[in-house]
Amino acid sequence: MIFKVYYQENRFEVPVRENTQSLYVEASTEREVRHHLKDRNFNIELVQLLEGQHLEYEQASQDYKVESIDA
Repeated sequence: MIFKVYYQENRFEVPVRENTQSLYVEASTEREVRHHLKDRNFNIELVQLLEGQHLEYEQASQDYKVESIDA
């Protein structure tokens, strides 16, 4: 499954829409995604499962690059 993660680059930064970054992670569960990113200094706002037309829309973006979690 593909998850889109919305985050701030600094764990202590107050979430502001204009500063929100995103990345895509392939994992089985949201828990795996959060565990994979725990060592990064991110303030994670939302982990969203992408599927169907929403996933197709995101895949059409030039910024679509997926990180895969190696088990």
